[in-house]
Amino acid sequence: MKRADYVSTTNACKLCKPLGACLAFRGIEGAVPMLHGSQGCATYMRRYIISHFREPMDIASSSLGEKHAVYGGGANLKQGIRNVMTKFGAGMIGVATTCLTETIGDDVPMILREFRKEMEQAGEATGLPPLVSVSTPSYSGTHMEGFHTAVRAVVDQLCTGDFPYEESAEKFVNLMPGFLSPADLRHLKEIVADFGLGCVMLPDISETLDGPALEDYEKIPAGGTPISGIKRMGSGVATLEFGHTLEGSSTAGMILHERFGVPLHQSGTPIGLRETDAFFKALELASGIKTPEKHALEKGRLVDAYVDGHKYLFGKRAVVYGEEDLVIGLTAFLAEIGIKPVLCASGGNSGRLRGCIQRVTAGLLEPPPIVAEGADFRKIEELCEEVSPDLLVGHSKGYSLSTKLGVPLVRVGFPIHDRFGGHRTLHVGYRGAQMLLDRIVNAILEKAQKESPIGYGYM
Repeated sequence: MKRADYVSTTNACKLCKPLGACLAFRGIEGAVPMLHGSQGCATYMRRYIISHFREPMDIASSSLGEKHAVYGGGANLKQGIRNVMTKFGAGMIGVATTCLTETIGDDVPMILREFRKEMEQAGEATGLPPLVSVSTPSYSGTHMEGFHTAVRAVVDQLCTGDFPYEESAEKFVNLMPGFLSPADLRHLKEIVADFGLGCVMLPDISETLDGPALEDYEKIPAGGTPISGIKRMGSGVATLEFGHTLEGSSTAGMILHERFGVPLHQSGTPIGLRETDAFFKALELASGIKTPEKHALEKGRLVDAYVDGHKYLFGKRAVVYGEEDLVIGLTAFLAEIGIKPVLCASGGNSGRLRGCIQRVTAGLLEPPPIVAEGADFRKIEELCEEVSPDLLVGHSKGYSLSTKLGVPLVRVGFPIHDRFGGHRTLHVGYRGAQMLLDRIVNAILEKAQKESPIGYGYM
């Protein structure tokens, strides 16, 4: 009997689930992410995140060893929480599980209930910050699934309605942007404010992972979504949630809709004209006012740039890879500007990528691009040999493939380890699309100049 071929992942096009949860927790004011597992997991994730954001990143750990793998890690987790409370003065502790603790079957919600009870019995409950737990075994998904699961857990466990809401005349929306850059988040808050709306953005890493230089080191960086803001999300006028692959899922926005009746508007990440138009339409509905002239002008300038750049871009073939919803947004944008995405790949395996790609490119691409779900870079390289791209669009893990193929790489997303300022890249809104368009056109022009036998200095 012939044995099935062995399948392995070679250079994964994804990161692990608890890493995504840690990033989400980092976007909450006063929060400290904590991994229930071995010390190595926290060390690896800190190093990976710091390399991209160029900011300090603390991730606490329950530091389990061989003994705890046999007898359980409850005692270590409790002691770890006490240490975080003492050393950091955390306003919230987000506890994410790892492969080890999920495999041995530690019941983290039960352990946290026991810990709260022990604190009450010791008369120390008043100093206990909110504890949020989330199940994130690496073997069951990607960093984006860990990110969204953590955001959902925060809303589910903190926005319960068992408290008196503060009366406020402020009209605000809840914004669930997904994993975008700090520059993206700052721009989104600016857009919402221009519609006369307040905003509770969850999570908000715009300051916690892109802060100013300080004379004194802060154990917990300033910024992030206030806990008080999370608790009042049930009184928002609407929830705007980005991510085509999330539609129909049990998300944080869905919890707010079902529990408090907050209207939910789900749309794609607002990259390019059509996806950004959908975002602005949702804001018009929530605010009752038309898009401000400032943004209408930005849209007009973007359309003009589409026309100006079309002669350089039309017919170029691109491979797009990375997180599923970012790939969907980038694909929609590339199709708008005349580039033909020939391969859309992601390490994610939601089962929704293909349908979403077909939907956002309807009327723009024929035939639709090849879609590779659950792909690693070995698979992406094999498919690149078939599609012969002119351009790669994705994070810096595609650098070696770009070099091998001899085509430009436009770095977008996470992680960007081989360039400076990747976390300040603006992707969203009309302004972000303009910046992406300029980078893509210039990457193509630079390659043409280098390959020209005579060179040229004027176009």
